[in-house]
Amino acid sequence: MSTPHADEATVQATPPAKPLVVGLVQINNSFSGQNYLPYSVALLQTYVKKFAARPELYRFLPPLYKRVRIADAVEALKDADIVGFSTYVWNGRISLEIARRLKALKPGIVIIFGGPHVPDQPESFMRANRQIDLAVHNEGERTFLKLLETFDDRATWDTVPGISLVRADGSFVRTKNLDRVRDLDEIPSPFLEGAFDEIMAANRTESWIGLWETNRGCPFRCTFCDWGSATAGKVTKFGEERLYREVDWFAEKKIEYIFCCDANFGIQKRDVDIANYVADVKKKTGYPVALSVQNTKNATERAYQTQKILSDAGLNKGVALSMQSVDMPTLEAIKRDNISLGTYMELQRRFTRDKVETYSDLILGLPGETYESFVRGVDLLMENGQHNRIQFNNLSILPNAEMGDPAYQAKYGMVTVESKIINIHGERIELDDDVPEVQDLVIATAATPLDDWRRTRTFCWMTALLHFDKLFQIPLILAHGISGISYRDMIEAFMAADEKRFPTIAWINAFFESEARSIQQGGSEYVFSKEYLNIFWPADEYIFVKLTAEGRFDAFYKEAGELLSETVRARSDGLPIEIVEEAVRLNHALVHQPFAKGDIKVKLDYDLLDYWNKVRGGEPALLRKVPIVVEVDRTSRPYDDFQKWCREIVWWGNKKGAYLYSPRAVEITPELAGHY
Repeated sequence: MSTPHADEATVQATPPAKPLVVGLVQINNSFSGQNYLPYSVALLQTYVKKFAARPELYRFLPPLYKRVRIADAVEALKDADIVGFSTYVWNGRISLEIARRLKALKPGIVIIFGGPHVPDQPESFMRANRQIDLAVHNEGERTFLKLLETFDDRATWDTVPGISLVRADGSFVRTKNLDRVRDLDEIPSPFLEGAFDEIMAANRTESWIGLWETNRGCPFRCTFCDWGSATAGKVTKFGEERLYREVDWFAEKKIEYIFCCDANFGIQKRDVDIANYVADVKKKTGYPVALSVQNTKNATERAYQTQKILSDAGLNKGVALSMQSVDMPTLEAIKRDNISLGTYMELQRRFTRDKVETYSDLILGLPGETYESFVRGVDLLMENGQHNRIQFNNLSILPNAEMGDPAYQAKYGMVTVESKIINIHGERIELDDDVPEVQDLVIATAATPLDDWRRTRTFCWMTALLHFDKLFQIPLILAHGISGISYRDMIEAFMAADEKRFPTIAWINAFFESEARSIQQGGSEYVFSKEYLNIFWPADEYIFVKLTAEGRFDAFYKEAGELLSETVRARSDGLPIEIVEEAVRLNHALVHQPFAKGDIKVKLDYDLLDYWNKVRGGEPALLRKVPIVVEVDRTSRPYDDFQKWCREIVWWGNKKGAYLYSPRAVEITPELAGHY
């Protein structure tokens, strides 16, 4: 038996290195029992496994991907040597508390924070949260690998690009950002590399939502957004073949819903091909069911093509046209004046003509926006054919957006309040060990003082209730179209309704004003109702439900009809009031209600249904005086369960506007006169 050489003996005597145990945390919100796959931290894991000199030296714990009790999160992570947190507005506070308790339990554990919620100027943040050992700025894949590979030589960490830390002596270090990855295919696909296999196998009853990138970067620098500032304005791309294989993976795993993280889908010529590929895969396999994207700005033709492809394939519920404001001084203040409003207007008209539903986004409280300019903008969008939905969003401050700079806020007189982050239609889930997330909500500016902000918020809710929830859309469209009275004049008339003469409408208005005041005092953006599905409702939808539950619809339509007739008479001489009355009767009959008994027929002297449908479809509309009967089928799909009606009609109808029955109009010819 031969004797080994000395160096061989040394090697044989050296025990294998103990793997470094790595924990990853990307807590996302859950929606209707669905949870996002933790894409951001999976990118870190796959990058390490591909590029580490010895990947076997790292053992990754299953990632935390949803809100759980903080004690349970700490228990799941306590064996880790190092834990990386991906943070944003929806998980910032819970991530800090998990990290704090981990550090208290195990002082030697290393805590790393990354993601958009880490401030670009982080010194005060780091000093206030000493449980964080190190913060990573911008893309984290290369930096995270570097930190793992130098874990035993942490004295060198303050030379790693793109990090911040507080040294043991109390001095602060912020190194220069690492250059962004230019060839994104350097980063392995977590889908194709099996990064999600373990958690999907361990959670077989989970319904997953996929987060998907086709590119990174945004060329725009809107001051309310942290996207353009974080990505230096340049767009980089993942390879097409990789993206196609990822779509195949979504279909194979039966992922129903994909949220595309691109800032501007459609900005690249190839996006048309990508949209076509997703549509083809859905046609063949049934998956994905839906693909949500953020439209590109300015590229009118490609934006149209990509969204039309997705719409024709049933991959979207509507095309989002995120204008945010239509007031030019406001657009200049938020550095959005280089985005063409003409693009949005043309897209809205074109989609409407092609029967593709759109909805528009406007933000309440932007710097420079006044009550007058905001309301004028809403009126313009409706004039231009937006009758499906305007989503009125409150403005919240992101830490790395330009708007997060105190000097910027002072310049525009912005007043903020800390408010809990509540999801629209979200359940009130109260864990016995949780930390609620908060946001800085803008409740006034120099241009929109506190009173004007409440008035604007009330206008938004009243517009949504009357027009976009379809409770009074037919009379509004008719009165506007044939008398010229503006939409805003009619809506503002409801906001000024006399309490004695119109008590139901005045009650609605007072409720909206009270909710606006509550928001300014730090209250919720949405109305919680334990009685109605135990969820948070937009105030307009809550009133819709409340009117139904309390049997107040007849009173509402009686008052609304009288109020509109008076408003039209005061501002227009050319509209026969009986037409307004017919429109009110028709709209009343069409609103979907639970416990409806029997179908109904509405006799009209004018073909209001044809006129309303043509206006909504962007077609030339002429009101014909011809006797018709509108048959309303209320019994083929009855709702005898009030909670089911709340869920399927009011909640699920939010984007689609599916609040009305589908009517059939029959022209009363002499031959049919006897039947009606």
